[in-house]
Amino acid sequence: MIRANRISRRYGDFTAVDGVSFTIEAGEIVGLLGHNGAGKTTIMKMLTGYIEPSAGDISIDELTLADNANAIQQWIGYLPENLPVYPEMTVMDYLFYCAQMRNIAEAKQEEHVLDAISKTELTSKALQPIATLSRGFKQRVGVAQALIHNPKILILDEPTNGLDPRQTHQMRDLIRGLAKQATVIISTHIMQEVDALCDRVLILDNGALAVDQTMEVLRRSDTIALTTTATEANVNAHLAEFYLKNNSAETPPAVMVSTTDNQNLYHLPVTEQVNIQALCSWMSNQLVHDKDEIFAIHPLLRDLETVFRNIQELKNNNAHNPESPETADVA
Repeated sequence: MIRANRISRRYGDFTAVDGVSFTIEAGEIVGLLGHNGAGKTTIMKMLTGYIEPSAGDISIDELTLADNANAIQQWIGYLPENLPVYPEMTVMDYLFYCAQMRNIAEAKQEEHVLDAISKTELTSKALQPIATLSRGFKQRVGVAQALIHNPKILILDEPTNGLDPRQTHQMRDLIRGLAKQATVIISTHIMQEVDALCDRVLILDNGALAVDQTMEVLRRSDTIALTTTATEANVNAHLAEFYLKNNSAETPPAVMVSTTDNQNLYHLPVTEQVNIQALCSWMSNQLVHDKDEIFAIHPLLRDLETVFRNIQELKNNNAHNPESPETADVA
């Protein structure tokens, strides 16, 4: 388990990371998401022991990083944003060099190098100079050096940076495969990366942690979109009956969003205690029984773009109303 306890990093008067706390369990794929300059790379450098926090502490498997850096760094594979490769070397020679730097026993080096080449599908490029490779294959070489020693933790900073769509797809497949054997932390400013790969997301905003949530919870809909000929009164009557049948203390009303040619679009709020599929089924059955037409009914799934927008709106509201309490619960 990785635990960061109120870590901060300051450069003179500038605070890059400000009092961030989180835990990451073994086997998770966690996305560290934020705009450029939000503090992602600084946090990754602190997690690897490359730089020390100005305040706070980091522990991994109950060992404090500050006191056990050499031991903990043996467990970590790191791909920085700027690839740590020597372009004049062949892929094979470079990975043997990395194996030596990782203190892998000489008798085991060939096994580790071949395994890294196999996992990153670099066999066809193994004897080529790195300078001749495409951006996508260079990224694979960067990942290969990060996993050469079979780390328990793999930290990847912008792993799809500069890749075309095909290369991005291949890199995502590679990361999913690696996650079967290691805890993976991915830093990115691309929301689609987190959506495609991660179990959980940590969203940073100007050095502070704005959201720490699983993707399952973030995607959970709290609204049903219903398009029907039914009147607002009829929709709300059935909604109230459903909540009453399910012993809910509150019955949030449906909101009419628009109406066109007798097609009324409603948004039906869904509380945490309610099964959204059950509510969709109930509303459909009741409206059909009333001989109202239904043109569409489905949950409105949230995405990371919506969460980002909520963060910005919350920040703007706090800026206009300094006395209002800030909160990280925007999901």
